[in-house]
Formats: sequence, C-alpha cells, structure tokens
Amino acid sequence: MSENTELSVTRLIAARPDKVWDIMVNRTEDWWCPKPWRAEIDQQDRRPMGVCNMTFYGPDGEQSPQNGVYLAYDEGKRFVTTDAVTADFEPAGPFMIGIWEIEPEGEGTRYTARARHWSAETAKQHEEMGFVEGWGVCADQLKALCEAD
Repeated sequence: MSENTELSVTRLIAARPDKVWDIMVNRTEDWWCPKPWRAEIDQQDRRPMGVCNMTFYGPDGEQSPQNGVYLAYDEGKRFVTTDAVTADFEPAGPFMIGIWEIEPEGEGTRYTARARHWSAETAKQHEEMGFVEGWGVCADQLKALCEAD
C-alpha cells in the first residue's frame, strides 16, 4: 500500500483492551460520529463478508448512509470494513477500506483507525473532507468513554 493512499489516527487509551473492545463494538453509536452528528446501526453481521450498514444523521436533518461489508472481524483485536461491495456482493462506488484495531500498550491500549483508498486522489479527497479532524474527534470520544468510570 502506497503511503499516499492511507490516512490514520491513533490514540493511547488508559483502559484495558477488553474494555476498549467492548465499547468499540457494543457502544459504536456513542462514539462513531463527531457530535453533533450521530450514527445509527441499521444492520450488522460481525463476520467476514457480513453486512455493516449504518446511517449518519446531521444536526440539520442530513442523512448519510454508510453501507458495506466486513472484510475481517478478529474478536478483541480488529475489524475491517469496505464500501466497495454491499449486501449480496453488489458492487458499490468504492471509497475506502477502514481498519479499526487495538493492541495492548503498557498499562493501556493503542487504538488505531486507518482508511486505505484506491488512489492518492481519493485519499486526498478524504483528507480535505476533514479526515484527521473527524476521525480524531471519534477517537477522542472513544477514549473518553473508555477512560470513564
């Protein structure tokens, strides 16, 4: 993968990996979108080639469907999705492959989210859309949830 087609954010979270994973996958709607936007899971089948559909809702009534499939689902470690295909293997306008992973680091957990694109142009478009800020806010929201209690 060429360096100019991948974007990423990472955070060190002061919580055990099992807690971070639980919040990542079971409280997705609480951290997935930068507020005041919100995400609602429409359909989810957590396995390779399982459906991964959600809708983003904006504060002014905007709606943005995010439909795709899981390419990998490694319990407690990572999940990988793409919008290149949807349910029943229907081709879609591919934008990216998303990779969300965690690993133990010291007494906490390293969270990393990556977006791999088909071209440098698409990666640049995603960056100009606010990737670093948007995915960074989501990482911060996840971190805050995991470090609470």
